[in-house]
Amino acid sequence: MLVDELPIATFQAAPIQSPRTQGASPAGQAPARLDSQVFNIRVALSAGCHADSGALVRRMYAWRGYAFEAGEGSYDKVTLYAETGGELVGTMSLCLDRDNRLPADENFGDRLNILRADNRRLCEPSRLAIDAGMSKRVFAALIHISYLYASELHGFTDYVIEVNPRHVAFYKRMLGFSDFGGERPCSRVGAPAVLLRLTLDQMGAQIRKWGGSFEQGAGERSFYSWFFPTWDVPDIRARLAALCRGGERA
Repeated sequence: MLVDELPIATFQAAPIQSPRTQGASPAGQAPARLDSQVFNIRVALSAGCHADSGALVRRMYAWRGYAFEAGEGSYDKVTLYAETGGELVGTMSLCLDRDNRLPADENFGDRLNILRADNRRLCEPSRLAIDAGMSKRVFAALIHISYLYASELHGFTDYVIEVNPRHVAFYKRMLGFSDFGGERPCSRVGAPAVLLRLTLDQMGAQIRKWGGSFEQGAGERSFYSWFFPTWDVPDIRARLAALCRGGERA
Protein backbone atom coordinates (compact mmCIF):
# COMPACT_ATOMS: atom_id res chain seq x y z
CA MET A 1 0.00 0.00 0.00
CA LEU A 2 1.24 3.49 -0.87
CA VAL A 3 1.92 5.61 2.21
CA ASP A 4 4.66 8.19 1.71
CA GLU A 5 3.24 11.04 3.77
CA LEU A 6 0.00 12.33 5.17
CA PRO A 7 -2.09 13.39 2.16
CA ILE A 8 -1.94 16.98 0.94
CA ALA A 9 -5.60 16.72 -0.05
CA THR A 10 -8.40 14.14 0.19
CA PHE A 11 -11.66 14.11 -1.77
CA GLN A 12 -14.42 11.79 -2.92
CA ALA A 13 -15.33 11.22 -6.55
CA ALA A 14 -17.13 8.59 -8.58
CA PRO A 15 -15.16 6.80 -11.31
CA ILE A 16 -16.17 7.40 -14.89
CA GLN A 17 -18.37 4.66 -16.29
CA SER A 18 -16.35 2.96 -19.01
CA PRO A 19 -17.80 1.73 -22.34
CA ARG A 20 -17.29 -1.82 -21.07
CA THR A 21 -19.61 -1.28 -18.12
CA GLN A 22 -22.21 0.94 -19.77
CA GLY A 23 -25.34 -1.01 -20.56
CA ALA A 24 -24.03 -4.07 -18.76
CA SER A 25 -27.05 -4.35 -16.43
CA PRO A 26 -29.73 -6.96 -17.25
CA ALA A 27 -32.56 -5.79 -19.46
CA GLY A 28 -35.15 -3.77 -17.62
CA GLN A 29 -32.83 -2.90 -14.75
CA ALA A 30 -31.14 0.42 -14.10
CA PRO A 31 -27.38 0.46 -14.61
CA ALA A 32 -25.41 -0.35 -11.49
CA ARG A 33 -24.45 2.72 -9.46
CA LEU A 34 -20.75 3.49 -9.37
CA ASP A 35 -19.84 4.17 -5.76
CA SER A 36 -17.65 7.13 -4.92
CA GLN A 37 -14.01 6.49 -4.11
CA VAL A 38 -11.80 8.35 -1.67
CA PHE A 39 -8.73 9.81 -3.35
CA ASN A 40 -5.60 11.15 -1.67
CA ILE A 41 -3.02 13.44 -3.27
CA ARG A 42 0.49 12.99 -1.89
CA VAL A 43 4.05 14.04 -2.65
CA ALA A 44 6.22 11.11 -3.78
CA LEU A 45 9.17 10.81 -1.42
CA SER A 46 10.17 7.15 -1.41
CA ALA A 47 11.88 5.21 -4.18
CA GLY A 48 8.89 2.85 -4.24
CA CYS A 49 6.39 5.61 -4.95
CA HIS A 50 8.64 7.05 -7.66
CA ALA A 51 8.86 3.59 -9.21
CA ASP A 52 5.07 3.15 -9.12
CA SER A 53 4.61 6.61 -10.66
CA GLY A 54 7.02 5.70 -13.45
CA ALA A 55 5.19 2.43 -14.08
CA LEU A 56 1.88 4.25 -14.53
CA VAL A 57 3.46 6.74 -16.93
CA ARG A 58 5.07 3.90 -18.88
CA ARG A 59 1.77 2.03 -19.15
CA MET A 60 -0.26 5.06 -20.24
CA TYR A 61 2.41 6.20 -22.72
CA ALA A 62 2.50 2.72 -24.27
CA TRP A 63 -1.30 2.72 -24.54
CA ARG A 64 -1.08 5.96 -26.55
CA GLY A 65 1.84 4.70 -28.66
CA TYR A 66 4.45 7.04 -27.15
CA ALA A 67 8.03 6.16 -26.33
CA PHE A 68 9.16 6.28 -22.71
CA GLU A 69 12.60 7.12 -21.37
CA ALA A 70 13.25 5.56 -17.97
CA GLY A 71 15.38 8.49 -16.80
CA GLU A 72 14.06 12.04 -16.72
CA GLY A 73 17.37 13.76 -16.05
CA SER A 74 18.46 15.58 -12.92
CA TYR A 75 15.80 18.29 -13.04
CA ASP A 76 14.76 20.12 -9.91
CA LYS A 77 11.26 18.73 -9.54
CA VAL A 78 8.47 17.60 -7.28
CA THR A 79 6.36 14.53 -8.08
CA LEU A 80 2.73 14.32 -7.00
CA TYR A 81 0.54 11.25 -7.12
CA ALA A 82 -3.09 10.33 -6.57
CA GLU A 83 -4.04 7.07 -4.89
CA THR A 84 -7.24 5.35 -3.90
CA GLY A 85 -7.32 2.28 -1.70
CA GLY A 86 -3.52 2.21 -1.76
CA GLU A 87 -3.43 2.00 -5.58
CA LEU A 88 -1.67 4.73 -7.54
CA VAL A 89 -4.04 6.05 -10.22
CA GLY A 90 -2.53 9.39 -11.28
CA THR A 91 0.80 11.18 -11.25
CA MET A 92 2.61 14.24 -12.52
CA SER A 93 6.03 15.80 -12.02
CA LEU A 94 6.56 19.55 -11.90
CA CYS A 95 10.01 20.54 -13.12
CA LEU A 96 11.30 23.85 -11.78
CA ASP A 97 13.52 26.15 -13.82
CA ARG A 98 16.02 27.05 -11.12
CA ASP A 99 19.11 26.59 -13.31
CA ASN A 100 17.78 27.26 -16.85
CA ARG A 101 17.06 23.57 -17.38
CA LEU A 102 13.66 22.13 -18.21
CA PRO A 103 12.70 19.07 -20.30
CA ALA A 104 11.26 21.42 -22.95
CA ASP A 105 14.71 22.97 -23.46
CA GLU A 106 15.63 19.95 -25.58
CA ASN A 107 13.19 21.02 -28.30
CA PHE A 108 12.20 24.60 -27.44
CA GLY A 109 15.15 26.13 -25.63
CA ASP A 110 15.14 29.18 -27.90
CA ARG A 111 11.53 29.92 -26.99
CA LEU A 112 12.05 29.42 -23.27
CA ASN A 113 15.02 31.77 -23.32
CA ILE A 114 12.72 34.57 -24.52
CA LEU A 115 10.73 34.22 -21.32
CA ARG A 116 13.84 33.95 -19.16
CA ALA A 117 15.19 37.15 -20.69
CA ASP A 118 11.98 38.82 -19.51
CA ASN A 119 12.66 37.57 -15.95
CA ARG A 120 9.84 35.04 -16.03
CA ARG A 121 10.22 32.09 -13.66
CA LEU A 122 9.23 28.93 -15.52
CA CYS A 123 8.01 25.50 -14.48
CA GLU A 124 6.94 22.56 -16.61
CA PRO A 125 4.34 19.88 -15.84
CA SER A 126 5.86 16.62 -17.03
CA ARG A 127 5.05 12.91 -17.07
CA LEU A 128 1.37 13.45 -16.43
CA ALA A 129 -0.57 10.19 -16.45
CA ILE A 130 -4.06 9.35 -15.23
CA ASP A 131 -5.32 5.76 -15.15
CA ALA A 132 -8.28 4.98 -17.41
CA GLY A 133 -11.71 5.53 -15.90
CA MET A 134 -10.64 8.06 -13.27
CA SER A 135 -12.71 11.12 -12.41
CA LYS A 136 -11.75 14.48 -13.88
CA ARG A 137 -11.15 15.57 -10.31
CA VAL A 138 -7.96 13.46 -10.16
CA PHE A 139 -6.36 15.43 -13.00
CA ALA A 140 -7.69 18.71 -11.64
CA ALA A 141 -6.39 18.02 -8.13
CA LEU A 142 -2.86 17.26 -9.36
CA ILE A 143 -2.76 20.46 -11.43
CA HIS A 144 -4.27 22.59 -8.65
CA ILE A 145 -1.73 21.41 -6.05
CA SER A 146 1.12 21.91 -8.52
CA TYR A 147 -0.14 25.48 -8.98
CA LEU A 148 -0.11 26.09 -5.21
CA TYR A 149 3.41 24.67 -4.97
CA ALA A 150 4.76 26.67 -7.90
CA SER A 151 3.00 30.01 -7.60
CA GLU A 152 1.90 30.55 -4.03
CA LEU A 153 4.78 28.83 -2.22
CA HIS A 154 7.73 29.40 -4.56
CA GLY A 155 6.90 32.42 -6.72
CA PHE A 156 7.08 30.88 -10.19
CA THR A 157 5.24 32.83 -12.88
CA ASP A 158 4.57 30.61 -15.92
CA TYR A 159 3.68 27.07 -16.90
CA VAL A 160 5.19 25.82 -20.12
CA ILE A 161 4.19 22.42 -21.41
CA GLU A 162 4.88 20.22 -24.43
CA VAL A 163 1.77 18.42 -25.64
CA ASN A 164 0.87 16.23 -28.58
CA PRO A 165 -0.89 18.29 -31.31
CA ARG A 166 -4.14 16.38 -30.81
CA HIS A 167 -4.30 17.55 -27.18
CA VAL A 168 -3.68 21.22 -27.91
CA ALA A 169 -7.38 22.08 -28.21
CA PHE A 170 -8.13 20.70 -24.75
CA TYR A 171 -5.36 22.66 -23.03
CA LYS A 172 -6.38 25.86 -24.83
CA ARG A 173 -10.13 25.57 -24.38
CA MET A 174 -10.32 24.08 -20.91
CA LEU A 175 -7.24 25.51 -19.15
CA GLY A 176 -6.44 28.68 -21.13
CA PHE A 177 -3.00 27.79 -22.48
CA SER A 178 -1.79 29.57 -25.63
CA ASP A 179 0.68 28.63 -28.39
CA PHE A 180 4.26 29.58 -27.71
CA GLY A 181 6.44 27.42 -29.90
CA GLY A 182 4.63 25.81 -32.79
CA GLU A 183 5.00 22.11 -33.60
CA ARG A 184 8.38 20.35 -33.46
CA PRO A 185 9.51 16.71 -33.18
CA CYS A 186 9.92 15.50 -29.59
CA SER A 187 12.61 12.86 -29.39
CA ARG A 188 11.73 11.88 -25.81
CA VAL A 189 8.35 10.39 -26.75
CA GLY A 190 8.86 9.78 -30.47
CA ALA A 191 5.98 12.07 -31.49
CA PRO A 192 5.43 15.71 -32.45
CA ALA A 193 4.97 18.27 -29.68
CA VAL A 194 3.60 21.78 -29.41
CA LEU A 195 4.88 24.21 -26.78
CA LEU A 196 2.11 25.93 -24.83
CA ARG A 197 2.30 28.63 -22.15
CA LEU A 198 0.01 29.80 -19.36
CA THR A 199 0.84 32.47 -16.80
CA LEU A 200 0.13 31.40 -13.25
CA ASP A 201 -1.67 34.70 -12.65
CA GLN A 202 -4.18 33.64 -15.30
CA MET A 203 -4.51 30.17 -13.79
CA GLY A 204 -5.04 31.61 -10.31
CA ALA A 205 -7.81 33.90 -11.55
CA GLN A 206 -9.63 30.99 -13.19
CA ILE A 207 -9.28 28.83 -10.08
CA ARG A 208 -10.77 31.55 -7.91
CA LYS A 209 -13.63 32.05 -10.38
CA TRP A 210 -14.55 28.43 -11.05
CA GLY A 211 -13.01 26.20 -8.35
CA GLY A 212 -15.52 23.74 -6.89
CA SER A 213 -18.39 24.85 -9.13
CA PHE A 214 -18.78 21.43 -10.79
CA GLU A 215 -21.29 20.74 -8.01
CA GLN A 216 -23.49 23.45 -9.56
CA GLY A 217 -23.21 21.89 -13.02
CA ALA A 218 -20.44 24.16 -14.34
CA GLY A 219 -18.21 21.29 -15.42
CA GLU A 220 -18.90 21.68 -19.13
CA ARG A 221 -18.03 25.39 -19.15
CA SER A 222 -14.61 25.26 -17.54
CA PHE A 223 -12.29 22.48 -16.49
CA TYR A 224 -11.38 24.72 -13.55
CA SER A 225 -14.76 23.86 -12.03
CA TRP A 226 -13.20 20.50 -11.04
CA PHE A 227 -10.46 22.24 -9.03
CA PHE A 228 -10.76 22.56 -5.26
CA PRO A 229 -13.20 25.21 -3.96
CA THR A 230 -11.70 28.33 -2.43
CA TRP A 231 -12.67 27.31 1.12
CA ASP A 232 -10.57 24.12 0.87
CA VAL A 233 -7.45 25.88 -0.38
CA PRO A 234 -6.07 27.35 2.91
CA ASP A 235 -5.82 23.91 4.57
CA ILE A 236 -4.32 22.32 1.44
CA ARG A 237 -1.79 25.15 1.15
CA ALA A 238 -0.88 24.83 4.83
CA ARG A 239 -0.24 21.08 4.56
CA LEU A 240 1.85 21.60 1.44
CA ALA A 241 3.82 24.42 3.09
CA ALA A 242 4.48 22.24 6.16
CA LEU A 243 5.91 19.53 3.93
CA CYS A 244 8.10 22.12 2.19
CA ARG A 245 9.41 23.35 5.54
CA GLY A 246 10.25 19.75 6.34
CA GLY A 247 12.69 19.80 3.43
CA GLU A 248 10.89 17.59 0.93
CA ARG A 249 12.76 16.61 -2.20
CA ALA A 250 11.18 14.64 -5.02
